[in-house]
Amino acid sequence: MGVAVSSWQIAASVARAGQLGVVSGTALDLVLARRLQDGDPDGSARRALAAFPVRAVADRVLARYFLDGGRRPGTPYSPVPRLAVRQSRPAQELGILGSFVEVWLAKEGHDGLVGVNLLEKIQMATPTAVYGAMLAGVDHVLMGAGIPRDIPHLLDELAAHHAVDLPVEVSGAAGGGHAVHLDPHALLGAELPAVRRPAFLAIVSAHALASYLAKDAHIRPDGFVVEGPLAGGHNAPPRGQLVLDEDGQPVFGPRDQADVAKVAAVGLPFWLAGSQGTPEALAAALAAGAAGVQVGTVFALCEETGLTTALRDDLLTRLRAGTLTVRTDPLASPTGFPFKVAQLPGTLSDPPVVAARERLCDLGYLRTPYLRDNGAVGYRCKAEPVHVYVRKGGAAEDTVGRACLCNALTADIGLGQTRADGYQEPALVTLGSDLDGARRLAAQHPGTWTAREALDWILGAA
Repeated sequence: MGVAVSSWQIAASVARAGQLGVVSGTALDLVLARRLQDGDPDGSARRALAAFPVRAVADRVLARYFLDGGRRPGTPYSPVPRLAVRQSRPAQELGILGSFVEVWLAKEGHDGLVGVNLLEKIQMATPTAVYGAMLAGVDHVLMGAGIPRDIPHLLDELAAHHAVDLPVEVSGAAGGGHAVHLDPHALLGAELPAVRRPAFLAIVSAHALASYLAKDAHIRPDGFVVEGPLAGGHNAPPRGQLVLDEDGQPVFGPRDQADVAKVAAVGLPFWLAGSQGTPEALAAALAAGAAGVQVGTVFALCEETGLTTALRDDLLTRLRAGTLTVRTDPLASPTGFPFKVAQLPGTLSDPPVVAARERLCDLGYLRTPYLRDNGAVGYRCKAEPVHVYVRKGGAAEDTVGRACLCNALTADIGLGQTRADGYQEPALVTLGSDLDGARRLAAQHPGTWTAREALDWILGAA
């Protein structure tokens, strides 16, 4: 659910009710830094930082980013270190703290289960994000957008505070030649608190991938989330030759639906995702052998959502009017995966807004490493200025239609950048294609609904 849309407040509410509350683990270093620059009005970030086991690290981040009373209106946010294969101490400290704060707040005051969701595509952020979540006591790690074969071993090693090297794919380089290094003791000191190894759930879209991951103990997850093409955010591309419908959306067919019976035969617990946000969907999933369902859209629209109030209310107004649509855009994401985009005027789903935005890449979470001619590692993004991408060896045609998801998704949660010339980054909202559950909840609740009300409604048939 985007960057901090699946907020710690939602996760805490769901976990308190006995289910698994999941926070988004993407760009939490940026989220923490910008919340601190906005003055941390409710004190939640500082409360969590006070619980971090190495006080000096938390103090350095507070000294660097916290502004008492918040930024002056119109002042741009200060930058944070960009992801890289070789990372500085400040970058790793902020990465660990961002994840720690979000998970710690989600777990505060109860003993329910909390998970963190990460993207395989953002490999360079994974070690610090995972380790920070583990220091906060995270119960589950979930990962999709790729084949997360290295994560089980990473969790084993970090649970013992061992130094780790997570392989990173570098375009043009031989496999296995590059890795992100994290040494917890060198970074945080000799005395570190004991941590538990969280369970790992691999997000897959095909039963063949579930079978592959389960066969080898070294890469075997503890379970799966089986995600269909109606899910919000990134989707697996259709299998076979890409075919677009009259609206330019990818056409998904029977081959793009995982065989649930074959997933069940693997013998590990699994949850179904994508168009699962109704009581009937839960009942059907349980009947098919699933342990449950993963649900996003009805929580993205709930009272505790990380979305700004203005965006959520606009979505709900259009939902009730029957005019809200969600399009599967084959080009918007620089990752190359199809991406669900809610059609909202004033956001990057609106062509005039896209045309008015100058292309730039100043956050870089979706940059991919590549090997330069001199043997050094460079970084490029299909959403950066076209001439810059081409100069780095990229193909100009790969830049067509790309949106800057990094800046847009932070704008979704009220943390979008204000440029020095006064320009403010526009949002881009993602939801699932199936809005049935959200429509039915909207009919029951004249305003909005809480995460607990959505959860109780879904669980009513179980």
